[in-house]
Parts: sequence; C-alpha cells; structure tokens
Amino acid sequence: MTRRFGRTELPEEIEAMVRRAVRLEWISLAFLASAVTVVYLVMGSSQAMQAAWAEDLLSLIPPIAFLAAVRLTRRRPSARHPYGYHRAVGVGHLASAVALLAMGLFLVFDSASGLLMQEHPPVGLVVVLGHEVWSGWLMVAAMVYTGIPPVLLGRAKMPLARALHDRVLYADADMNKADWMTAAGSIVGVLGIGAGIWWADSAAALFISVSILRDGVTNMRVAAGALMDERAQTYDGNDPHPLVQEVDDAVARHAWVDQNRSRIRDEGHVFHAEVFIVPGVDAVDVEDLTGLREEVAALDWKLEDVVVTVVDEIPEALTAPERSSTGPHDAD
Repeated sequence: MTRRFGRTELPEEIEAMVRRAVRLEWISLAFLASAVTVVYLVMGSSQAMQAAWAEDLLSLIPPIAFLAAVRLTRRRPSARHPYGYHRAVGVGHLASAVALLAMGLFLVFDSASGLLMQEHPPVGLVVVLGHEVWSGWLMVAAMVYTGIPPVLLGRAKMPLARALHDRVLYADADMNKADWMTAAGSIVGVLGIGAGIWWADSAAALFISVSILRDGVTNMRVAAGALMDERAQTYDGNDPHPLVQEVDDAVARHAWVDQNRSRIRDEGHVFHAEVFIVPGVDAVDVEDLTGLREEVAALDWKLEDVVVTVVDEIPEALTAPERSSTGPHDAD
C-alpha cells in the first residue's frame, strides 16, 4: 500500500526513506532502552554518569515523537482539521525541545552546585565473578557501549531528515551525532575521580548539562518559529527553504503575470503555499489559474496544498525587507 502524508501520495523513493527512518527509530528505542538500563546499574553517585543517564533517558523522546507523528500525518484532512494532521511533527519537535530545555536547566544547576560545594563522589569496588573490580571501569565500559552506536545511527538518520524535511528526525540525529561528547565527558569525569581530581566529575557533568541545554534552546527556537507560521525554512531551521524562490520563479515565467509573491508555511513534512498574482492583462481565465496551480504543485511532493489568487497588489508583508530580530516595531 502506498504511504501518504495526508492526501499527498509519496514518491517511491520518499516512501522507502520513510520506511527506513521508521526502522532506524525502532532500533534507536531498543538500543536506548538497554543503554538507560546499563548506565543506571553502574552510575553510582557520579554526577557525570547521572547526567549521561538523564541524556539517554531524554533521547527516548524524539524517536517516540517521530513514530507518533508519522502515524498521525497519514490521516487525511477533515472538516475539523482542514489542513490535515501535519502539525503533529511540530508538536513532537516542541515537546522534545521543552524536555531538553527543562532537564538541561536542572542539570546545569545540579552540577554547578556540586562543583561549588566541592562534593567528592565515592567510586568504590564491586565484586564481579569473584574478583574485586573498581566500579569506575564498569562506568567507562558502559560509556563506550552507549557512545558509539548513537553516532552511527545519527549519521544514518541525517540524510533522511533532510530528504523528508522532518525536524523531529533531524533533532534526534543531531543529538545522536553529539553523543560521543557525552560519553567522552563521562569517561574523563570518572577517570578524574580515580586519579584523585575531585572536581573532574562535576566539571564533566556541567559540560554534559550545557550540551543538553544548548540542544533544548536551539530546538525550542526552531520549533516555536514553525508553529508560529514562520516563513518556510530548511529542515535545520537555518535558512529560507529554496522552494519559496522556486515557486516565485516558476510563476514569474508566465507572460500574463506582472507581479507575484508566494506565502509558504511549514505544516510539518509538507508545505501550504499561497501564490499572490497581480496580472498584467485585463482578464485571467480560470484555466490559466488552474494550470498554474497544478504546475506549482508539481514542483515538489512537499507542496501539498497550493492556492493561487489574483490581487490588485502584493501583500505588504511579502515585499517588506526582512528584520533580523524582533523588536518593538514588529507590533506596528
């Protein structure tokens, strides 16, 4: 059965990418469940290990959000949801960002407090198969186990996030790719305790906490912008999406079009496009508008909903210079 995003029938190659992304996220959930268990069993009182465990726990949210969003976005538009259910992607992205931000703030406070109070976490001996082993070595082994697979998974997910224009998948891949820093930081903290450097553990925990907080802030900015109908951006939220210019260029090539601008918003995986045209002729046929709408929709599978309308002037917001930041004049 052909997979859809709402009423958009996906091209065969995109459909294959969706299936692969779903498989990768299920693999991620299975791995993270084992990683959370392993780290919990060996973390002891090390703040760095506790921060790493919290990050692994938070890493469960993006895969769950992605799988839920993909399922919801299959639903067709309805009278209650005329734009479809594509915003589920944005909701999942925002939920992930809020969790990262909240946990990042808490961990930064907790690790900074431990550093200021000069806490000395004990790392003792444990008996393994009848032999006494320093528990720090178990912690290091756990971090090696939890640090390598996420990097590989993140590299596999990143091109899929780009092709599917899925910001939840991108946020997950970006976090996965950076997990080696968490593992390395935890290992340094644990070895620092073994070497008698009491502050190494708290410093490593603070490093991990700041990384979590940074991810939360970045994803919160991108997720909030999309839900507030910011102009369509690339999957990473750094640049205007090239489809905006492609639509304007395609419409401008028609001889009967005098002026035109498009207003495109990101619904999740797909875009809603409104094309405003000031015609250069006295009358425009319905057939011309219908053909133009079909031409624009054919530019890319992500252009699910395209509306073409004739106006006497282009809306001011589409011709005004873009402000680099919000300020008091934005309310005018």
